[in-house]
Amino acid sequence: MSVVKVGLLGLGVVGGGVWKVLQSNDSEIARRAGRRIEVTAVAVRDVDKARRLVGDRARIVQDGMEVVRDPDIDIVVELVGGDTLARQWVLEAIEQGKHVVTANKALLAKHGNEIFAAAHRKGVMVTYEAAVAGGIPIIKAIREGLTANRIQWLAGIINGTTNFILSEMRTRSLTFDAALADAQRLGYAEADPTFDIEGVDAAHKLTLLASLAFGIPVQFDKAHIEGISRLAQEDIGHAERLGYRIKLLGITKRGADGIELRVHPTLVPSQCLLANVEGAMNAVLVNGDVVGPTLYYGQGAGELPTASAVVADLVDVTRLAAAEPEHRVPYLAFQQDAMVDIPILPIKDVHSSFYVRLRVEDRPGVLADLSRILADCDISIGSMFQEPYGVDQADIIFLSHDASEGAVDRAMDIIRTLPFVKSDLTRLRVENLP
Repeated sequence: MSVVKVGLLGLGVVGGGVWKVLQSNDSEIARRAGRRIEVTAVAVRDVDKARRLVGDRARIVQDGMEVVRDPDIDIVVELVGGDTLARQWVLEAIEQGKHVVTANKALLAKHGNEIFAAAHRKGVMVTYEAAVAGGIPIIKAIREGLTANRIQWLAGIINGTTNFILSEMRTRSLTFDAALADAQRLGYAEADPTFDIEGVDAAHKLTLLASLAFGIPVQFDKAHIEGISRLAQEDIGHAERLGYRIKLLGITKRGADGIELRVHPTLVPSQCLLANVEGAMNAVLVNGDVVGPTLYYGQGAGELPTASAVVADLVDVTRLAAAEPEHRVPYLAFQQDAMVDIPILPIKDVHSSFYVRLRVEDRPGVLADLSRILADCDISIGSMFQEPYGVDQADIIFLSHDASEGAVDRAMDIIRTLPFVKSDLTRLRVENLP
């Protein structure tokens, strides 16, 4: 049986997992791929550490470009992260005529258009199943399994760290800071968790999913991004009382005027499938016009789940390497000449329902004044309740009916100036998903 030779860039958590899976399941993988897949070169910073895992079964170097330019390598697997060196190595691998497998969502979200165009010119494959939702085969599901559908929207919990934090805040009544500390102690959050808790990681992944779903260029710079760091414990409780749970969702929808591309904390009905995804798990709900809503659930990170997706890509590339480029699955699901540049809607033009909480003086006329301002801005109230706070103040919590983001912005700007308002406003979006 012939051998496909792989160059591995990075031997960290995921790279180490890929090595282990290829060693432990080599015969099963070869049965599926039709050829043996063998890592013959590894690029790492710490050669001694790599040697303890790899032994003498692969050549170990420190310069990634040495692996990329090795004429014996068929496939380059990029697992170093970032978008500087990784971009250089990936583009050089493509220039050398090598296929590329990557788990690097930031790289593709920022430079995917350039990378896919280069790969198209050279007739090589770039696969990236592990870049979104770890071990869940969501890329393959959208790119291949749902090809009969016109995808209307998708919504996903695609960052396990934030989902763990929100689950802890709800089930254990923890503050955000306490839940984050737990996530860091258990290894779910980095020492610097900014990319996770501020929604950037989820936006990288959503950008790729939107391109796959709608056949549009990768446009990370146009995504609306909000994180969960300012979320208060009382909002978790109020949402529960209203029949909702709060999740950090990546949402993309196809509309008459363009594509919505947004990441933010979202109230979803407590009986909704996504509302019941707990801990560090990921899930993506995809709605197609033929199949309806379909849910994809599993581990979104970790050594072996992510390695599973990388190795699945290696098998796909091995199977299709001999095929003519035009007979392979397109990088972003749609044929290169069929991609369309549908505009991404600015957030002010997006419509949804809203949850609002504010603290006011507890006196007659306050509710009437608030209701009048909302009505003047074309915002109708779906439900409202009030909770006493201290001696002469109260928290007012309401859910709106569908309204434009711009209208809600105008109303909130007016309300903030009112003399009886005693705190800043908390505003969250509501999605009534199945």
